[in-house]
Parts: sequence; structure tokens; C-alpha cells
Amino acid sequence: MSKKIRNRTVLVILLVLVGIQFIRPSRKVPRVDPNSGFEALATPPAEAAQVIQTACYDCHSYQTRYPWYAGVAPVSWWIASHVSEGREHLNFSDWGKYTVRERIKLAEESAEEVQDGHMPERTYTWMHGGARLTAAQRTALVAYFEELRDDLRNIPPMPPMPAEAPLLNQ
Repeated sequence: MSKKIRNRTVLVILLVLVGIQFIRPSRKVPRVDPNSGFEALATPPAEAAQVIQTACYDCHSYQTRYPWYAGVAPVSWWIASHVSEGREHLNFSDWGKYTVRERIKLAEESAEEVQDGHMPERTYTWMHGGARLTAAQRTALVAYFEELRDDLRNIPPMPPMPAEAPLLNQ
């Protein structure tokens, strides 16, 4: 390859890299009632809450803390996609919007994902060392999610709504 072709190729690549920096994913988050979030409603013990905040909230809540490199395309696109996917599956900020049945399922899935070592993901812990769980933290978190699941299963079902009484003065 000639020097001229190589220089043009490098120039085109640089222009593309600079150009894609203007294509930014949205980081908008809706207003959230703090009283309907996971910590307010599930009231985890302080140790579990701290681990969940550190290891889970960046991808599974609206409290995402974006690192500096999350502003550099194409990494920003990957992170935005990852966070969006994580929130779709479980969003601790929206805990109050889930039905009891959904909460049971999410607590059970969370226990399984942590126990199997799937969460937090390695791609996340590689850059966020504080999110790496020790064996003791993993065991405690699994136990907490299982306890939460069991507590949710013990919530009595809502009684059926009474049928509307007929109007007397028709």
C-alpha cells in the first residue's frame, strides 16, 4: 500500500471517529419517587443495600454513575445499550411498579444470577473493581434475595373487589 493511500485511510478513520462523537445516546431518566424504590419498599439490611448499590445500581436503576469513557463513542453506545437492557430486566428504582408476583420472580432470578456468578457481569467488574463480590458477599446477597422472595410469597393475596351495589334511586 502506498504512503498516499495509507495517509488517506488514516484521515478517513480519524474523521469517522471524530464524527461519531456527535452521535450521543440519551441519558435522560424519569423522575422517580424515592418512596417507591427498592430500598424504601424492600428495606434490605444496610450491608445488603450497600452491596446492591455498588454492584447492581449502575445497570439496574436510574442512579447510574457513568464513568468518563461512557462519553466516548462507540463505547458510549455499548454502555447505553447495556444499561437500557439491564433496566428493562430489573429496575430497582421502579420496584414499587412491580406486582408482588413480579417482585417474587425478580428476587428469585436475582438470587440465581448472583449465585451462578452471572451478576454482576465480568465486563462490569473489570472496570469497577468495587463491584466484585467476595464469596461471603455473594452468599449473603443470595440469602437476602431468597429471604425477600420468601417474605413476598407470604404476603396474603388482595381480597376481591366487592361488586358494585345497584343504585337505589333510579
